Amino acid sequence: MTRLTPTAGVTVVGMDAAGAPPHPALAPVLAAAGLVVGAARHLAVAPVPAGADTVALGPLAPALHRLTEAVAAGVPSVVLASGDPGLFGIVRRLRAAGLPLRVVPAVSSVAAAFAGAGLPWDGAAVVTAHGRDPRPAVNACRALPLVAVLTAPGAGAAELGAGLIGWSRRLLVAEHLGTDAERIRAVTPEQAATETWADPHVVLSLADTDRLAPGGMRADNQPAAAPAGGWALPESRYAHRDSMITKSEVRALVVARLRPRLGRLIWDVGAGSGSVGVECALLGAAVLAVEQDPRAGATIRANAAAHAVDVRLVTGRAPQALAGLPEPDAVFVGGGGVDVLAAVVARQPERVVLTLAALDRVAPAVALLRAAGYTVEGSQLSAARLADLPGGSIRLAATNPVVVLTGERPCLT
Repeated sequence: MTRLTPTAGVTVVGMDAAGAPPHPALAPVLAAAGLVVGAARHLAVAPVPAGADTVALGPLAPALHRLTEAVAAGVPSVVLASGDPGLFGIVRRLRAAGLPLRVVPAVSSVAAAFAGAGLPWDGAAVVTAHGRDPRPAVNACRALPLVAVLTAPGAGAAELGAGLIGWSRRLLVAEHLGTDAERIRAVTPEQAATETWADPHVVLSLADTDRLAPGGMRADNQPAAAPAGGWALPESRYAHRDSMITKSEVRALVVARLRPRLGRLIWDVGAGSGSVGVECALLGAAVLAVEQDPRAGATIRANAAAHAVDVRLVTGRAPQALAGLPEPDAVFVGGGGVDVLAAVVARQPERVVLTLAALDRVAPAVALLRAAGYTVEGSQLSAARLADLPGGSIRLAATNPVVVLTGERPCLT
């Protein structure tokens, strides 16, 4: 058995959901502690020595001050925390304060939730909605097939469920982990949104792979990495009709301007073949493709399946089809007139990117974006591609020039 000898630094001790330390060898560390810091529920069940000072966690600053004083005075200190304190836990804040640490984790609530559900989780993304805007956590669940979410009051299963209505997801809500009252329930997003859940709880979001097209979703589940097959892919990598597809040279700039990443929601309005949305999804973003033509909708689904990403399709004519959709972080307008652009900017996404082939549409679009408070940049892209000639010669074949406009709202924070 590993022995832990008391030190004058800070030992961070993980406690399981039932309130027990994970390791019997921690007893002497606690017995020698001159200062013990933890939530009131942890202090109530841990074997805190009678002579030790205690600090119940509320605001963290007073606890950090006491710990810093204790380290300077050579007083051994223990911090009690839930589960694995290195997973979205207190270890980060203690390290930032410059405290010397030794960490002994318990089983994290995420590991306990997956174990209780009997599921592997080596490919899961783990995000938190605790103490922050829950939208990135919702968007991660929209984008990825397997996500664990650490929740908080007001940012739990009900809120996640409400945000996932319209996505093909199954939610496992794990309550009272590690106790006799432990319960893991499988619910739809609609069901999760209408119920009251015990805090704290963990939500596991699983894609309904049985309802996806053949090919499923990308198996590596690593959206932060560049897609193995690259991006700005040639048009031949996508199904499309009558060359109605954003050309790869233009798509490269459009995707760069949209800044897709995990935690962001991108609208692809007038999606056509869906190539822009697919490439945003390959880079980790959640994507909503809006397209009025049902035939194009079938093409979008086929392209998403071929590239193993999840793109939610909304079939309808913009701007009417945009009503009620979740708020986007960035929008690509690949089709539609001024009324569509006006409806998009009314939602005030951070960035709006649009492509225009007709020059007479450029000035009205710029004016509309500026009137809505956007800073506008634009450029015309004219590409010429290599093409073979009889006899082995090569010529340059010009593609149609396209104007790319980018509107960006000033950062308000």
